[in-house]
Amino acid sequence: MSRTKVAVIGSGNIGTDLMIKILRLSDTLEMAAMVGIDPASDGLARARRLRVPTTADGVAGLVAMPDFADIAVVFDATSAGAHKANAAALAPYGKKLVDLTPAAIGPYVVPAVNLDAHLDAGNVNMVTCGGQATIPVVAAVSRVTPVPYAEIVASIASRSAGPGTRANIDEFTETTAAAIEQVGGARRGKAIIVLNPAEPPMIMRDTVQCLIGPADHDAVRASIEQMVTDVAAYVPGYRLKQPVQFTPVAPEEPVHTLLPDDATAVTTKVSVLLEVQGAAHYLPAYAGNLDIMTSAALRVAERLAAAQGALR
Repeated sequence: MSRTKVAVIGSGNIGTDLMIKILRLSDTLEMAAMVGIDPASDGLARARRLRVPTTADGVAGLVAMPDFADIAVVFDATSAGAHKANAAALAPYGKKLVDLTPAAIGPYVVPAVNLDAHLDAGNVNMVTCGGQATIPVVAAVSRVTPVPYAEIVASIASRSAGPGTRANIDEFTETTAAAIEQVGGARRGKAIIVLNPAEPPMIMRDTVQCLIGPADHDAVRASIEQMVTDVAAYVPGYRLKQPVQFTPVAPEEPVHTLLPDDATAVTTKVSVLLEVQGAAHYLPAYAGNLDIMTSAALRVAERLAAAQGALR
């Protein structure tokens, strides 16, 4: 059975880790091109050593490569601004795009939640690392009971946040909050990112808090635990840090300031603490924030390729 050819745009940390995951883990995808703009980047150097075709001329160089016509899926691991230009340049060629930036041109996709609904999309957005870690939990709660408000805090090692992540901080919070609502099912979403300067660096930690009304707590807990198992199937380092917590909301607590105007009264705060340890394929194990993005993107591309019958 032949493999579906893919290209990765972006020879930085995320793109390089994604390339190595494809080479090591995928039985259905073939690395056909690693694309960068810095000829001296470590990502391009590693790709050449691994006998992956490379270009340092960006998307123009990718289009000019002799096997470009055979490439079915293109990952973009650059930045939100760069992806807009890259998507426009690739639009005439009918490639499937998997966007690892917060550009959000296409629909938000979190594999464990809504991948099947977007297999026909030409450009899918992987939200953010915080979104990939926390939105499944919000969705797990909302499939049991309405969630008027959900808030997530993603804490990542400062050392794992490169220039691209730092440049996209505003897009991170906006994109994640929007996806908490559109994918997670919360009526109102809030996202916060913390760059933790601790040394030695700590692995990614995420906190999810959902405000809900009367509900079956056992059903909510079971739904969350099943979702964590589903995500861990493609992100092995993803796990609950401690049991799900249910805290009564006192009548005098001013939570109404967080809720939509027409929301019904909430009675309980659901708190979920997660951690994500990276697989250390290219990035350090503490960089779970980057690992969850590349792992999720790999899962999406494999399903997109299979759905369009690209595997022969």
